[in-house]
Amino acid sequence: MGRIQTLPTSVINRIAAGEVVERPASVVKELLENALDAGPSQIDVTIEQGGIALVRVVDDGCGIEPEDLPLAIQPHATSKLRVAEDLDQIATLGFRGEALASIAEVSRLLIRSRTETGAGSRLEVDGGVNNGVAPEGCGRGTSVEVHQLFSRVPARRAFLRTPATEWSHSAEAFVRTALAHPGVGFSLTHNRRRVHELGATESWRRRIGDLFGRQLADRLLEATETDDDVTVTAVVGRPEDDLPSGRLQHFFVGCRPFRDRSILHAVQEGYRGRLLAGRQPIVFLRLDVPPLSVDVNVHPAKMEVRFRDPGRLHRLVLAAIRRALLGLDTPTALRPPGITQDLAAPSEQPAAAGLAAAEAIWQRQLAADRVPQSNSVGDKSGPAEPVLPPPTLAKWERDEAAREEQLPLPASNGDSEQPPPERSFQLHDRYLVVETAGGIEVIDQHALHERVLYEQLRERLASGSLEVQPLLIPEQIDLSPAAYELVERYAGVLAEAGVRVEAFGGSTVVVRSKPALVGRTPAAAIIAEIVDRLVTLAAAGGDRRVVVDEVLHSLSCRAAIKAGDPLSQPEVDRLVADRHRYPSARHCPHGRPTSLLLSRQELDRQFRRT
Repeated sequence: MGRIQTLPTSVINRIAAGEVVERPASVVKELLENALDAGPSQIDVTIEQGGIALVRVVDDGCGIEPEDLPLAIQPHATSKLRVAEDLDQIATLGFRGEALASIAEVSRLLIRSRTETGAGSRLEVDGGVNNGVAPEGCGRGTSVEVHQLFSRVPARRAFLRTPATEWSHSAEAFVRTALAHPGVGFSLTHNRRRVHELGATESWRRRIGDLFGRQLADRLLEATETDDDVTVTAVVGRPEDDLPSGRLQHFFVGCRPFRDRSILHAVQEGYRGRLLAGRQPIVFLRLDVPPLSVDVNVHPAKMEVRFRDPGRLHRLVLAAIRRALLGLDTPTALRPPGITQDLAAPSEQPAAAGLAAAEAIWQRQLAADRVPQSNSVGDKSGPAEPVLPPPTLAKWERDEAAREEQLPLPASNGDSEQPPPERSFQLHDRYLVVETAGGIEVIDQHALHERVLYEQLRERLASGSLEVQPLLIPEQIDLSPAAYELVERYAGVLAEAGVRVEAFGGSTVVVRSKPALVGRTPAAAIIAEIVDRLVTLAAAGGDRRVVVDEVLHSLSCRAAIKAGDPLSQPEVDRLVADRHRYPSARHCPHGRPTSLLLSRQELDRQFRRT
């Protein structure tokens, strides 16, 4: 007798269950998807002991004919596919025909169903044993109950966590599904306690509020980007509402939740410079794409997808998030100890011109990104098109007076509309205090100057007007072999940013130029900062544009005035005025706030003048 044998159906189903049914949350997900494919207006979910003892999903959809019930638990039996070509444009959540067969193999499964015109029926399967179909009085729709998951598979049951842990995963599966389908009503009951009662709504924001709280939903920002047959809808949180984890990041393609590293990268890029390291934004994202442009048949769990044009979606997601955050930057409200009320309302800032300019910059960048580029940072020749977007602002004119200042404060632009003069002074050689119409603004001089320098470097590089200062005496710098390799690899990118570095034998390099904006900052300090960033970036595999951006961050960080640097009053006034030129000036490139606002109303309240 040969050694290779065909496995029995029960063994095949149990193996499939290992992929499809990992824990009670998997059952909740699969049953909800089947219910939604039936076209219901209401779905009710009941869970006991986290889903280990019971998962019941009841819908008022189209129902199942009595003669179809035995087929519903057969592997690869489905009403959603007919021919192989149907796999290329899947419009339903379920399509494999594996879930019920797998669940029936490792639990006691009970199905009750009735169509609009047919008679009700029931089917019970216990550990893979079909007990047959029987008549049953029931309403239109389908009820599926899963009892004692893995009770017939002790080895699998031993790997389940506590009921509390399994409940948290099951609740998350429910929330994810309800979030994707605001047009359907949902309810969730756990251990006889009603947890959610969600009415059908046309508003995604309202469904978010029903699930996560009205206070959170009211603070969210929304934007939409469309490109022909693709639409991206982003409902995102404010940077100050960030979280230590990504638990409030939900991505959907159509109504299907998914995970994708490219889309996550676009989200992170959209918040670049607004969040501290390790913090995560609140993001609800929906991609509406033609079925032919996405492959959902990647894994039985159906959380992974493949896009035909991931670069296009990356650009649209990035643009949607930037549009949502555009114009958001206002001073962070400063609350004295003991104050528990909400943040003060943002003050009105005369930044309309700056907002228009900022929007033009990233719209041009979006257009430029659609042009294919080389992703190799080691390409010495570089791409034919500019690394950063083409100019969208008038070229900056040289300001000789600013260049004569000892500190590299930004040059003024006579064409820019300036806000009314504000009284300001330096405090402790570290902070700038400004009287505004809304109260008192306290500015971190280093953080603000770093952001201003970064924006100026970025704009001048984009417009081709970046002034490079050749060093009269080139600076020699000894590097470690690893640092030397990084500098050599990215020499072309450094040159684009105005830092020309050449090999000088061994692990020594010589710096021959640097951007004029960085003033008297030593070349050694610049290279040290850049190398530190490149180490992390090289490990993450950042593309050329990201590398240039990191170099600009390094230059602005090293060249910015430091805490402890005394400033003259003209320098203070110029820096205070420059914060109005850039909508992003409320956060430094690292994501820290550059200013805090103590509102006039708060002052009056503290002194009991109200």
